[in-house]
Amino acid sequence: MAEEIAAQRTDLADLVRMRMEEQGLSYRGLPALCIDPDKPARGPLWTRGTIENLAKQRVIKAPGPAELRALAAGLSLPLRLVQDAAAAQFFGIDTVWGEDDDVRLLLRDYKALGPEDRERLREIARAWGPARDRSLDDDQ
Repeated sequence: MAEEIAAQRTDLADLVRMRMEEQGLSYRGLPALCIDPDKPARGPLWTRGTIENLAKQRVIKAPGPAELRALAAGLSLPLRLVQDAAAAQFFGIDTVWGEDDDVRLLLRDYKALGPEDRERLREIARAWGPARDRSLDDDQ
């Protein structure tokens, strides 16, 4: 199933191609920059071939947390942007952020929902966000 979604969604591939163009990065140059900031001693976590396969929308294995941190570092992008694109491409999960970026919803096929359903989900996020009345929690 993940392979079917990977063929349909290209969010991470598009992000990588766009950012490589903006930064003037090559398939050989980008991997050298893809070092996990949490464990730099491991060195580059991406190869030229994997970057090229991803950018050209060929099937690759879904990257793990360390690879995503390394890719974000190599592309000089916020980690959450890279994570959101990977979740969409490899698992069909769309990320919807609350108005103040304090609430995050992970939803399968959010973009396929109609405007009314999307608004209902945003209302739920607002209702259960950090600013909600916590008095119900105090009754326990």
